[in-house]
Amino acid sequence: MPSGGKIEVLLLRDLGENRWRALLGGARTRSGSRIQLVQGDEVVPLYAEVLATGERGERTLVFSEPVEPYLDSIGQMPLPPYIHRALENPERYQTVYSHTLGSAAAPTAGLHFTPELLLALRAQGIQLALVTLHVGLDTFRPINEDTLESHVIHTEWGTLSPEVTAQINRTKLMGGRVIAVGTTSVRVLETAARRGLLQTPDGTCPWRALAPFEGFTDLYITPGFRFRVVDAMITNFHLPRSTLLALVMAFAGTDLIRKAYAEAIREHYRFFSFGDATLML
Repeated sequence: MPSGGKIEVLLLRDLGENRWRALLGGARTRSGSRIQLVQGDEVVPLYAEVLATGERGERTLVFSEPVEPYLDSIGQMPLPPYIHRALENPERYQTVYSHTLGSAAAPTAGLHFTPELLLALRAQGIQLALVTLHVGLDTFRPINEDTLESHVIHTEWGTLSPEVTAQINRTKLMGGRVIAVGTTSVRVLETAARRGLLQTPDGTCPWRALAPFEGFTDLYITPGFRFRVVDAMITNFHLPRSTLLALVMAFAGTDLIRKAYAEAIREHYRFFSFGDATLML
């Protein structure tokens, strides 16, 4: 900043036209504040202006030019709050099949999959399909309310392509199973199914009605939710009082998840982003 104060900028969502939603840490800012970006002690030809402040403290910024070309050189990968040091190899916190910029965190269930494992799955006749969900920072926000129902779920952008939609429809019609890798995939698939249900006059949601999806989802999955697409799920062990834990309890049952987590603690399984995975059938 012109005042000399240091600010950390965490980019959350691309709003278009060089505008971003972001969280700012460090020196105080207000609408009209100008933030000069630097690389070490060197000033780079890029700055941002604060346009507005949201209800939860997030800022809307407009950059002097596209920020994406600068991310690799002056930026760092955002990490969950329980990881307290920078990664020696940031690629460890990236799935081998990701290709769309925009997520504030990695879909960590996918970190278990290597190129060799994906080839082995294909060799076994298992079809692979890709969906996109831009994980938001609220993924790590704990549930502080007294009840699950009182919590307000975060909104995230996702997409289910026409090709993948057709692949899922064929699989379900032929009696196959859909195995979701991570809670992110679950939210995209079940959002698409729910929208397909709303578009079906008789409410039966036949698989031919599952339509491509692109947009924002605030689907909040808690115990009692009816899953319409996902037959099995691979996911890591999640933080307590999180929406992710509520989702897996909805899928596998609260009692079973409690027993599984107790067993994992006794056997010293690894939890969270770089932890062990569970397969829920």
